[in-house]
Amino acid sequence: MAELGAHLTAASAGDDRPSIFEAVAQDSLMAAVKPALQHLMKVLAESNPGRYGFLWHWFDEIYVLLDMLLQQHYLARCSASFSENFYSLKRIPIGDCRQQPLATAGLPKRQRWKSLLLLVLVPYLKGKLEKLVSTLREEDEYSIHPPSSSWKRFYRAFLAAYPFVNMTWEGWFLIQQLCYILGKAQHHSPMLRLAGVRLVRLTAEDILALEKKLGGATSHHTPSIKTQVQSAVRKALGTIAFSLSTGLSISVFFLQFLDWWYSSENQETIKSLTALPTPPPPVHLDPSSTLLPKLKTLCPLCHKTRVNATALSTSGFVFCYRCAYGYVKAHQRCPITGYATELQHLVKLYSPES
Repeated sequence: MAELGAHLTAASAGDDRPSIFEAVAQDSLMAAVKPALQHLMKVLAESNPGRYGFLWHWFDEIYVLLDMLLQQHYLARCSASFSENFYSLKRIPIGDCRQQPLATAGLPKRQRWKSLLLLVLVPYLKGKLEKLVSTLREEDEYSIHPPSSSWKRFYRAFLAAYPFVNMTWEGWFLIQQLCYILGKAQHHSPMLRLAGVRLVRLTAEDILALEKKLGGATSHHTPSIKTQVQSAVRKALGTIAFSLSTGLSISVFFLQFLDWWYSSENQETIKSLTALPTPPPPVHLDPSSTLLPKLKTLCPLCHKTRVNATALSTSGFVFCYRCAYGYVKAHQRCPITGYATELQHLVKLYSPES
């Protein structure tokens, strides 16, 4: 433990390398902004689906486009991503050059484009993959295809392999961070290494150069049309970036408020205050019927713990999906009450955990 503390102290008080706390904090900065923006889009879409529904449907793509514009602006102007610049960090190419380039010089073209793709494209693809896995798992749970289907065997193998692939991916990042803490690596993230850059703190010269560049942006007297268009685009991007910077603390507070509001504990409190009495069972139903299990978590048909709880909207009783599907398909009635029931009357029940 003492050795680890010594390494942390040396890393933070030594050269221009940022501490592991700064590095990890800037990584999680954008992760705190996206959920708040996503909830805002959801509220707009629910308030007016005809006008704002596309914002929710294409949220990932819209966010990637805005993120790409924002990161490209900061990489070209400050040699850093938005979150890295927020923590006064910059990227420099990997090499033995003793004289670090100023932040205003920008990254070389190759490193800049690699950085942009790894900053924007990798999180986007990872999010899409997680959504695909979630969809496939739900289809697998509710699928009625025969087990011998080749497609079913394929995506079941994919679902079985995904947790190990994801564990390897997360372990890769964890090992890289441990090596960075112990001073055995120049990068806290494999993405920096793939981009061919490393993070360092901004120097006083960098800060002065950035302020001078910002102040001298309007020093041209007779700019051409091309220069005016480029200046207008830069100004628009700068306005967006400034708005994000100034509104960051409000967004984080708003996100924390939403987390509290939609937390399970708070929802239980709201339910207890607004709970309605439970509807009575059907009048003609015998309470001592052998079909009804004593435990409420058991399926009345298979008498095992319910899997994929599904209710029949005609009677309100809950079964396993496969049990209810097979029974209703064969008999067209509720197995408890005998009410006429069709397959479209099967309703999936979602628990707070799911």
